[in-house]
Amino acid sequence: MTEKATFGAGCFWGVEVRFREMPGVTDVVVGYTGGHVDNPDYQQVCSDKTGHAEACEVEFDPEAISYEALLRAFFELHDPTQVNGQGADLGSQYRSVIFAHDPSQRETAEQVKSELDDSGRFKRPIATSIEPAKTFWPAEDYHQRYLEKNGGSCAVSGS
Repeated sequence: MTEKATFGAGCFWGVEVRFREMPGVTDVVVGYTGGHVDNPDYQQVCSDKTGHAEACEVEFDPEAISYEALLRAFFELHDPTQVNGQGADLGSQYRSVIFAHDPSQRETAEQVKSELDDSGRFKRPIATSIEPAKTFWPAEDYHQRYLEKNGGSCAVSGS
């Protein structure tokens, strides 16, 4: 039985690739969540007026990889200290956010975030928000596996 984890960490193309590479991850879908507009499209989300973040919904086998391992990877693959953006991609649609699907995910996310914040590993406080998971709207087909289909790279930390 698989579970879902949802993360926003800037441009979803590079984030998707990194999660797909992880053993135990069975699927990754890029899309939009966390906002107030039903069935948004890319142009609406890019307007920074929908409240949605570009996000990846990660399906995983908890017997092969833990939610905590996914969280730790999430904090490694982007700058969790940057507010409302990643690198040159600015706006709340690029915010660092963990969408918790249940109280256990929320608790684990808060523990890992607090541990990393207290570790001194980052020069600034972690800005990642932890929010309840809302409806996830898959992005348009051309965004799915974008880098795999089109080549190139995305500015994801640690890549």
